[in-house]
Amino acid sequence: MKIKLQSLLIVLNLLGWVLILVIILSPFNVLRIILGIPFLLFFPGYTLMAALFAKKEGMSGIERVALSFGLSIAIVPLIGLILNYTPWGIRLEPILYSVASFILVTSIIAWLRQRSLTENERYTIEFQMTMLGWGQGVQDKVLTITLVIVILGLLGTIGYFIAEPKVGETFTEFYILGQGGKAVNYPTELKVGDEARMIVGIVNHERREVSYRVEVVISSKKSYEIGPVVLVDEEKWEAKIGFVHEVAGENQKTEFFLYKDDEVVPYLGPIYLWVDVRE
Repeated sequence: MKIKLQSLLIVLNLLGWVLILVIILSPFNVLRIILGIPFLLFFPGYTLMAALFAKKEGMSGIERVALSFGLSIAIVPLIGLILNYTPWGIRLEPILYSVASFILVTSIIAWLRQRSLTENERYTIEFQMTMLGWGQGVQDKVLTITLVIVILGLLGTIGYFIAEPKVGETFTEFYILGQGGKAVNYPTELKVGDEARMIVGIVNHERREVSYRVEVVISSKKSYEIGPVVLVDEEKWEAKIGFVHEVAGENQKTEFFLYKDDEVVPYLGPIYLWVDVRE
């Protein structure tokens, strides 16, 4: 059984745009994984190989498949690198459309090159054991078996990480800002009894609900406590707070400590300011 290269290129492009529709209409779908793996690891390299080597001579089917995987692994990161220097950045939609466009452009080039060849010169896919080099020498058989093992291992590894995704790092953001909401214009000069105003922020990346409290310490003495502040995963909290220095002096230290749940030892901190206090 023979399949024309042009027909296969049409199928690859259709599958690519089906993947895009699947992701747009149903972001969490098994079909997204099934189509996404070959879309990234095989299609780009195969269409580029078809554009570069339109003739049947010079390269066997097994070599085309092997190089298609290798080229795809090189092409997709290169597309991502280029996107990193564009306004779109490295995000899902730009990557999808860029890879799909690359597959389409290289397919068109391959189709045009095929048109310039005679029927006997054009590369076709034959569903026979000889296509994989099985009916040829020992070297081709070893190459075939090795490639099959590598591909199965790669697919198995990808499947494992899909089924058992690694839990990312857990952490909490804790910060202080000036009244304008920027990391500038902190209160550094005060009069005794004047209230300094600023913003304290917490962002939960702990992958669970967490209860926080913030302790404000002035000149090594606890001034007051804020909280509890209960945040679910990825929730952000900001609040304007005030503090007062009752004693004059230079370089007085105002510290902020973050506690998590019922812990008695600070989870984060201190974040501190040096304040000059005048009469």
